[in-house]
Amino acid sequence: MDWVLSIFDPAALSGLVAEFKSDIHQPAFWLSVGKIIWINVLLSGDNALVIALACRGLNAQHRLWGMILGAGAAVLLRIIFTGIVATLMEWPYLKLIGGLALLVIAAKLLVPDDEDEDSVKSGKHLWHAVQIVVAADIIMSLDNVIAVAAAANGSVPLLILGLAISVPLIVAGAALIMLVLEKLPLLVWLGAALLGWIAGEVIATDPAIHPLMVVFDGPGAQIDRLFRTVGLTTDFAVPGNVGEYLFALLGAVLVLVAGAIWRRVSLGGAEAAKPT
Repeated sequence: MDWVLSIFDPAALSGLVAEFKSDIHQPAFWLSVGKIIWINVLLSGDNALVIALACRGLNAQHRLWGMILGAGAAVLLRIIFTGIVATLMEWPYLKLIGGLALLVIAAKLLVPDDEDEDSVKSGKHLWHAVQIVVAADIIMSLDNVIAVAAAANGSVPLLILGLAISVPLIVAGAALIMLVLEKLPLLVWLGAALLGWIAGEVIATDPAIHPLMVVFDGPGAQIDRLFRTVGLTTDFAVPGNVGEYLFALLGAVLVLVAGAIWRRVSLGGAEAAKPT
C-alpha cells in the first residue's frame, strides 16, 4: 500500500522522474521494456477480446470511447496492482510462490484455449461497458501482474513505461496481434520460454532461497574468463549469479517440456471429445 500512496507524493514523483531519466540511457532498461511488452502481448489477447465483446452492443461513437476509457482504467489499475505485487515479492517465500505460479502460467500459454464469446456480457451503455471491461481485466490479469512484476524486478519506471506502452498497443492491434501469433506460433513458444526463464530467476532471487545459490559459485570465475577470450563480459563470478542462471535455464526448459506434454494431452482430449 505504501507504493500506491507514494504515487501521490511530490517528492516520490520527483525521484521517479530522476530514476527514469537515468535508466533510459541503459540498454538493459530497454531490453526489459521489450520483455514486458512481449509478455503482455502474449498474455493479454483474452483481455483485448473482452474489451471488444463488452463494447460490441454500443453505437460506433460510444464503442470507441468504451474501448479507450476501459483500456485506460485497466492500465492504471494494472500499474497499481503490479506495483503492489512487486513490493510484496520482496518478502521471503513470496517470490518462490510467484515463480512457481509463473511456471504454470507459462506452460498454460502453450495449451489451446477455447474462448466462449457468449460468456462476456455486452454493455448496455458506455459506463456499463467500461465497468465490464475493468472488472473483467482485474479478474483475468493475475497472470499478467505476476509476470510483469517479475520482469520489472522492482523498477517502477520500467513497470509504468512497459504497461503504458503495451496495454494500449494490445487494444489497438488485438486482431493483428492474434493473427501474427497464429501465423508464427514459434513466438508463443519463445514467449513461454522467456516466462520460464523469468520464473527461474524469481525463484532463485527469493530472499529465503538466494543465500543457497552460493553452492553453484565454484566455476563462476572460470566461465567469465572463458567468455572474455571471445570478447564478451559476463558476471558469473558475482556470488549467486551462477545459481540464478541455472535456475533460469531450468525454468525455461521445464516450461517447454511441461507445456508440450500439457498441450498434447489437451489436444488428445479434444479429439476424443469430438462426435464420430
